Parts: sequence; structure tokens; C-alpha cells
Amino acid sequence: MFEYIKEKKNIFIIAGVVLIVVLIILFYFTNSVAGPKGIILFYGEGCSHCKIVDDFISQNKIEDKVKFTRLEVFNNKDNAGILLQKAGICKIDQNNIGVPFLWDGKNCLLGDEDVISFFKKEANIK
Repeated sequence: MFEYIKEKKNIFIIAGVVLIVVLIILFYFTNSVAGPKGIILFYGEGCSHCKIVDDFISQNKIEDKVKFTRLEVFNNKDNAGILLQKAGICKIDQNNIGVPFLWDGKNCLLGDEDVISFFKKEANIK
């Protein structure tokens, strides 16, 4: 009888350890694959439209008014993957993805005019 109880106890311990390992792995992948949280501005080195957005941000001190993360995608495959993930959420075809591209946490904005309009609204600039 005691052997049976001892076997069951070992099974529960093993199952508990496996469950904890699975939860840790899920937590790690969920948080690492998702990338940065909040507003993300995707840009590319040498992109003329990205320069327009960057100039607007600098001239209007947007970084003092709006918290966001910049991710360069032409030279960074990880950042490009995050861009594809966000564009996928917005159901944007991969052939229509370009930079500047802004993810506001729910929506995707493409092009310098839309991105600048977003920052004007967020920073209360007329």
C-alpha cells in the first residue's frame, strides 16, 4: 500500500516539474517574440521618408512628449521580423509593407504623412 502511495507521489512531483518548465518556456517565448511594448516606429537607414519623420521628431521634440521605441529594419533581421509580425496583425500584405511604419499598440500606420499626423495628435501639435 505504501509503495502505491509513494509511486503516486513521484508521478505528481514529476508532473508538477514538467508543468513548471512548460509555463516558464511559454512565458519566455511569449515575452521575447512579442518584442517591445507600446508605440514602435520602424525605419530604415537611408530611407528618405524616414528622414522626413526623423526631422519632424527632432524639430518638435516629440521624444520629450511621446514615449516610443525606434527599430531599424533594413540592417536588423530581428527588427524586420517584429515589423512583419505587427503588419500581420493589421492584415497588411507583405508586398505592401514599407517604412516609416508605426505600430501604436493596436493599429498600423504607413508613410511619413500618417506617422507625422499620429505624432502631432499624440503631442498636441496643431
